[in-house]
Amino acid sequence: MPLCLRSLVLSFLLVVPFLSVAQAASLDGLGVDVKNESEPVLCAEKDNVAISFASKDVRAFRIEAAHPVYMSSSMRNNLEPDWTACDMASDPNFKPASEPRKVTLYEDPSVWVIGYTFPTFWRPATAKVRIGDRVEDNIHMLQFWIRGTDSAEEVLVLYPQDGYWRPRPMTPDNMRMTAYGSSFLIGPIQHDVRPLVNIEDVTIDPKKRSFSLKFVKGGSATLKIAGVDENRIALDVSFDQPIDGGPFAMLRSMYVTEFNNDTARIAVREHGAKGWREDNIMKFDHARATDIWIGRLTPSQHNTTSPDLVFNSFADGPSPKRPKSEAPPEPVSKP
Repeated sequence: MPLCLRSLVLSFLLVVPFLSVAQAASLDGLGVDVKNESEPVLCAEKDNVAISFASKDVRAFRIEAAHPVYMSSSMRNNLEPDWTACDMASDPNFKPASEPRKVTLYEDPSVWVIGYTFPTFWRPATAKVRIGDRVEDNIHMLQFWIRGTDSAEEVLVLYPQDGYWRPRPMTPDNMRMTAYGSSFLIGPIQHDVRPLVNIEDVTIDPKKRSFSLKFVKGGSATLKIAGVDENRIALDVSFDQPIDGGPFAMLRSMYVTEFNNDTARIAVREHGAKGWREDNIMKFDHARATDIWIGRLTPSQHNTTSPDLVFNSFADGPSPKRPKSEAPPEPVSKP
């Protein structure tokens, strides 16, 4: 097979599984209020994109992260940070009570959890981390690793002290590494310099691949890895009760230009609509939608392979609505 044709075929094979993420819809999910709270910036290392999700009824939903549709093994993959026009001198700076460290909190043949304490962090270290009988303080970052076919990969990160999560599908076999990109928050959103969720403690069950969160403002949530492979990672979120009076989740990302961003486009399936509405991430205003896709259609010089994110399957019960990747039920034949 000619090299150019082979590259085209590989690109097609990589793209096809990912297209279903953006094209499918949860169909029967609740509509939620989607609001753009983003602001323009020049610094590529500042999260200026903020898309909030609010509803007084939602108790469960799904988040999926999938590789961008343009990704192929032959593309240039830039993972380097860009500190142009960045001034972080005014950011808060807290030193933890313990020295910087890396510690393995759990390990078995298929899963392990690693915790990090940084020299400083922008929030005080108050949230506790629990795994079984083990309780850890001063953990700034948690990495969740899953063993794939040949090696282990980091697929999910949580910063317990400000509530930020970063998801990442496993890397396709014909690529060396893919990037993290956009983050999300789940729980009662607060604003202190930037949006955050105050977590009192997080309990990790590695065997169930789940995280149980207790919030400082009250209430709790569970996030579970429902599935992960080389195409996507699916996360099911449930709250003990709906979060009223403010957003229950938020996407956080970066956009400077169409060629320098971690996310550039948004598509929403508005409640009851027969099609999707699409826009530039900075021009989008608001919507009431059952399905939200946020990602890129063309490569960026910043975190080129960072995944697209989908929020949907919103439900007023303890579990998300039927995941969009599941086949619809067979029609009932009439006599």
